[in-house]
Amino acid sequence: MPVTTWSAWKRGDEQLVNPAISSFGRNADLETIMKTLSQSDRQQSLELMGSTPVDVLVIGGGITGVSVAFDAALQGYSVALVEKSDYASGTSSKSTKLAHGGIRYLPQLDFGLVHEALIERGRLFRNAPWLVRPISFVLPLYDWSKRPLGLPIAPPWGIGLPAIVNIGLSLYDLLAGKLNVRKHSRLSFEDLKSAAPALATRGIRAAFAYHDGQTDDVRLTLAILRSAANAGALTANYAEVTGFDIDSGAIRSVRVRDSILGRDYTVRARHVVNATGVHAARIEELTGRASQITISPSKGVHLIVDARTLPVGDHAIVLPETDDGRLMFIIPWRERVLIGTTDTVGDDIDEPVTTQDDVAYLIDHCNRYLNFRLRPEDVISTMAGYRPLTKRADNGSTRSLSRRHLLHDGPCGMISITGGKLTTCRIMAEETVAHINRREGRRGGARTVSALLDGGENWPIDWAGTVAAVAVGALPTELTRHLEETYGGNAVKIVEMIAERPEWAAKIVDDLPYVVAEVAYACRYEQALVLEDVLERRIRIALERCDHGIAVASKVAALMAAELGWSDARVKAEIGSFEAGCARRYAAVATDAAGAIATQETL
Repeated sequence: MPVTTWSAWKRGDEQLVNPAISSFGRNADLETIMKTLSQSDRQQSLELMGSTPVDVLVIGGGITGVSVAFDAALQGYSVALVEKSDYASGTSSKSTKLAHGGIRYLPQLDFGLVHEALIERGRLFRNAPWLVRPISFVLPLYDWSKRPLGLPIAPPWGIGLPAIVNIGLSLYDLLAGKLNVRKHSRLSFEDLKSAAPALATRGIRAAFAYHDGQTDDVRLTLAILRSAANAGALTANYAEVTGFDIDSGAIRSVRVRDSILGRDYTVRARHVVNATGVHAARIEELTGRASQITISPSKGVHLIVDARTLPVGDHAIVLPETDDGRLMFIIPWRERVLIGTTDTVGDDIDEPVTTQDDVAYLIDHCNRYLNFRLRPEDVISTMAGYRPLTKRADNGSTRSLSRRHLLHDGPCGMISITGGKLTTCRIMAEETVAHINRREGRRGGARTVSALLDGGENWPIDWAGTVAAVAVGALPTELTRHLEETYGGNAVKIVEMIAERPEWAAKIVDDLPYVVAEVAYACRYEQALVLEDVLERRIRIALERCDHGIAVASKVAALMAAELGWSDARVKAEIGSFEAGCARRYAAVATDAAGAIATQETL
């Protein structure tokens, strides 16, 4: 079966536009601040927030918050965004890293949600083609399959089950309309073995291939963030909202604390958007009023293993049935493989962690479908995050709750946008800004539908011309491919850094493509402020290495110190903080895990 690649995707007829503008609403003099997202830019942004009233203040720097900031800025509003931690540090970095319609919602008859997500998936393909790429999924059915994909009923003896699934996949294609990637197909036994070599074939009844999208959730968030900044938005991470000033029952200003320097700011805003995910109720309660929303945090856990341990090739695998009526994915991701996810009731929403029970659950279900035994010691690292599901009155299990988003007027005029999923971030933002437009009595347009995200300029890159233009030596193909797939056209900036400092072309670790220049880029252009920002999110060494990057923490900290002006004491503190964080986040993973090839025990 051929692999669905970017070349197989047709862009369609919508014309992409570069939305970058050089004005901040009515404050055109802020153009120079937005050319970078550095530590000094952040400080200037906070000072401006504290001295210049804004039209819209967005609270929350996840995928939803940055999307709202982008949309509002494009529509001419003066915009500020604050995030209490790092951008994408919550749910937006803990996803399955898919841009998809949500095939499991078809049996729930939630066709509207699936259609909306599939259309948004298509727009992501067009607006960020270097970050969102097609991927093929293999969906097997076995003799013992009863209710795959969460079917509400089990056909007696499985009669007609392949036909039911085939109809569902046809509907999935249909709901995507002209933005569909490629029609699904039924696989022959030989095609199945070729596409999914790790999949057990004993008891196979039928198998299908369908097509969705894969992305890097953090990179997508940062691309939208930079797009918002290019459009004039002021942005600051590590800026926590501590309270509101209320007058006549309405928010007049927002109190913000700079967690890095310990300074306090008062930001005057006409509209305040609460886009804080599972923390939305907490933000509403800071007004002194009761929250008007109920969110049921659903913990999702993923495992990361070496691709040599779990050789899935270029295709993802759908495990169609779990004990709790869900489905699971095994997905090739960089040089690793992603396994997930769980769906359990949340506990500590501030710092979700993976438990050994979570690891056991995922491995147990994998081993029901693989042709070898995966072991706990094969797990390199894990991710745990919370889905901000809107809760129904029946107080049911989280797996039955909708991924639809909820937009409502919160206390004291606050606008809260909750729920939803990564794929639908753009439409969530569009609806939020449309609500602001209605309040303002103005007409607005959906300007982000065909807005090329930051990084789309000069993509795809003419590498021969770029290398010649910046007078840098020949670059390895592995490096240029990694840079272009990660940064799009902005990869040229990293090449320029390498031209100035040739030693920055060196890899940070031998088995992953990240190079030294990316650390400097993160500090200058992506507002990386602490060591965890780089090793956990800007580059994903903490997830992709069994030592979680601790072995190179001092090296990376030294590079950041040169960029950010850290003292020796600060470097030591950053390393200690990072190591302590890794100990908490990865406690369920064996510390001596090496990601070695698993024992090939044929089932």
